[in-house]
Amino acid sequence: MLRCCRAAAAIAAGCAPGPPRRLAMAKSKFEYVRDFEADDTVLPNCWIVVRLDGRNFHRFSEQHEFKKPNDDRALQLMTKCAQTVMQELEDIAIAYGQSDEYSFVFKKKSRWFKRRASKFMTHVVSQFSSSYVFYWKDYFKDQELLYPPGFDGRIVLYPSNQNLKDYLSWRQADCHINNLYNTVFWMLVQRSGLTPVQAQERLRGTLAGDKNEILFSEFNINYNNEPLMYRKGTVLIWQKVNEVITKKIKLPKEEEEREVEVTRTKTKVVPLHCDIIGDQFWEEYPEILAEDS
Repeated sequence: MLRCCRAAAAIAAGCAPGPPRRLAMAKSKFEYVRDFEADDTVLPNCWIVVRLDGRNFHRFSEQHEFKKPNDDRALQLMTKCAQTVMQELEDIAIAYGQSDEYSFVFKKKSRWFKRRASKFMTHVVSQFSSSYVFYWKDYFKDQELLYPPGFDGRIVLYPSNQNLKDYLSWRQADCHINNLYNTVFWMLVQRSGLTPVQAQERLRGTLAGDKNEILFSEFNINYNNEPLMYRKGTVLIWQKVNEVITKKIKLPKEEEEREVEVTRTKTKVVPLHCDIIGDQFWEEYPEILAEDS
């Protein structure tokens, strides 16, 4: 009787009553279609890595006039998007990015969305993609976004801490290899006047030492002095940081408010440009791999 009165009151107020609760709606002759859904629950007690890559970003970077070999705006935008993902999905323990890719590592014991693979991947990719479009104007102030970018994702499980560390080491080694090649390649094109095909031919079969020698002897560039963001990529971790904010307070026996500075501690996603292949990083931040993380 009370429910009927509430419905009548809602109608009288110009508001249609909402649909019945899910429990009342659960059964219908169409419900059998749920049996076609595949179980995509990932294995327990494994690190869940979602790696995101830009789709056709070679063409995207050319049409949006990215600077070569590295565009700070593009790299910083990628990091901003990754920070947004981590802030939205707090079960991410660490992330690593370079070029047009980012890897997000979910905690080993995460129960987020019942560990459904599709939820992990779609949430990360959709949040990252929408953030890229949303924050574009903050980094490319004079460059219009001509069309929305695309990103794809994949999920890989790593059962041990060492497996995870090796995965992240692999991605950072890949960053070094690609950036060294690109740095030499674009120096040959931009400063020596070679065509892209000629630059590729010049570098064919060269080792890291050969590329370093070309940079130093022909362009007076010591590769070790290049920015760490280019050579090492970007690591995102959670850190407690102190923030100083200004608050207005009214003291007793005073009529007007007074501004005072207040220091508060807040956990934020912090970008680092450092080596993660050696042991020093993991010794400095043991909480990342902690069993109770």
